[in-house]
Order: sequence, then structure tokens, then C-alpha cells
Amino acid sequence: MALTIDLGVAELAATRLAISPLSETVAGLQQLGDIDRHPINLRWLRWAADELARHPLDLSHTLPLIVSDRPSWPEFLVPAPLGAGTSIEDDLATLRRTTASQVRASLCRVFGEELPDAAAALAAQPTAGLHAIAAELRAAHDRLIAPHWSRIRAVLDADVIYRARQLAAGGAERLFTDLHPDLRWCDGRLMLEEVRWRAERVVNRGPGGLVLIPVVLGSPYVLIKKSTSTQTTVRYPARGVGALWTAGTRSPAGSAVRLLGRARAELLEALRSPATTTDLARALGVTPSAVSQHLGVLRESGLVARERSGRNVLYMTTALGASLSGTIT
Repeated sequence: MALTIDLGVAELAATRLAISPLSETVAGLQQLGDIDRHPINLRWLRWAADELARHPLDLSHTLPLIVSDRPSWPEFLVPAPLGAGTSIEDDLATLRRTTASQVRASLCRVFGEELPDAAAALAAQPTAGLHAIAAELRAAHDRLIAPHWSRIRAVLDADVIYRARQLAAGGAERLFTDLHPDLRWCDGRLMLEEVRWRAERVVNRGPGGLVLIPVVLGSPYVLIKKSTSTQTTVRYPARGVGALWTAGTRSPAGSAVRLLGRARAELLEALRSPATTTDLARALGVTPSAVSQHLGVLRESGLVARERSGRNVLYMTTALGASLSGTIT
């Protein structure tokens, strides 16, 4: 069975890629709540569980809405980002602007007419409830996401760069086909085909085009809002997540050490996940200038490439560099 989105030429032209810190925060909390848990996040899950065991967070307004026995959760908790790379403050400001009618309609779609306690309290006082939820999500972000955000953001930026190239090279068909095995675009329709869908369903698409959001701390599935008060979002697993939590944690290949020297081989190993110069210097315990010098040599050798994303410059291994370090891209 499939979930279908009607996507005409105008909507396709308005479709964009974006990054959302709030999306990562909600996804991380759901992973901790065992919702579509992705084994690839195990290292982060262990770290986050230990962090919360030492200093628990009060998520009494938020957690019952996003971790429950329902197949979905209120869409306004992850609004479509207004820009390509919003901050957590921007995302939370959009969340707080959700109208009372939108809050109540979304809660009813998820929970039905008999709302559980947390949802009923929010429906009774939407403005105060949204501010409480925003405060809880900000605290969760600061504790669980912010310490890793630089490396997470590098993976997300690299994914966006890759998707933009796919769109330029092969149009919408290549973009969506490569986005996830369950997605395909044909004849003005985007279809999500999963065994989890028991019936055919058409998405009540929001205004404008789609917002495609890569997610690191998320499930292995594509998540599409079936009804929304903002643009319809398509959240999908970011490319290259597999190396994020393990990059730099193992010794470099002996062949790489013999060819490049230990310092550059360790740098190549760390770049199994995209990173900035600052990230690499922090991870390896050396100065940014030393990292820059080694990166220059690796780039000249065709082992590393760089891409600018906003104010940051990302470094990542090329196919040749991945082959030398013993990884598969």
C-alpha cells in the first residue's frame, strides 16, 4: 500500500531542502522512547540514557504527545523550517505561533475525541501549553543535541549538498528515487510505499511545495505529514549517518598509515563522517592549523574534498580516500 502526494509542476518548483534542529530533538526523544528505534544510533542512545540517568529532564508536557501507542503524533511539534538552515530558536518560535484551532485539530487527528491527559491540558490552554512544550524541547536540545550538533550538522549539510547535485543531474525523478528505497516520483505524484501502510491514502498537502528534511537521530523510515498547517515535510534518514558515531574511534588501516603517516591516516579515518576543521581539531586533540595543513595535502592527493555550506567548510573523503581507509561510501 502507498501514501501518495499530488505534486504538480508548481509544487515541485517550490520544493526545497532544509535542516531542522527541532526535528533532530524530537526524533532523538522518540528514539529514546523506543519509537522506530534505529540501531545505527546506539552509541548516541547509550550516551543520552546515561546523561538523563544522571540529570533527568522534565518532559511531562512533551513526551506523552510524541511517545505513545498511536501511529502518529501532533504535526505542529515539528513545523516546516522557514529557511534552509534554521536555528532551534527559529523552529521553536514557529511552534509557539501555532493557532489554538490548529493545535486542537491536530490533537484530535492523533488521539480522537477522548484526549489523554497531556493532550487535553494542551487543548484547554494551547498558548500556555505550547510555551511549556517549547521550553521542554529547548532544554532537551541543549542537553542531548547541542553537544553533538556540530558533527550532526556536518552530516546534514553534506546530505543537502548531495541531494542538490542529484536534482541538478537527474531532476526530481533521480532526487526522490535516491532519497529512500520506499519513495518514487512519477506522473506528478510522490508515492511512499511501505508494508506499514494498510490502505491507500492521499496526503492533505500543505501550501506550496514540499520541505525535504534529512534526519540523523531518526527512524530508518520516511516520515511524511499526512495533514499539516505549514508546508508538508518529508523527513528521511540522512546519507552517511552510519559513520557519524564511529568515525575516528578505530585505528586507521595499516596501509593508510604506511602511505600517509599516522597523523594523516587518523585524519582520513575521522573523515568517514563529514566534518569541519574545528571538529577535526577537537576530535584529534591538535590545533586547527595542523589539521588545515594535513587536509591540504590530502586534498592535493585526491583523498579528501571540501564543500562550502553557509559559513562553514565541510571536508569529506572522496571515493579514493574511502577506499584507502577501508570504508564504503
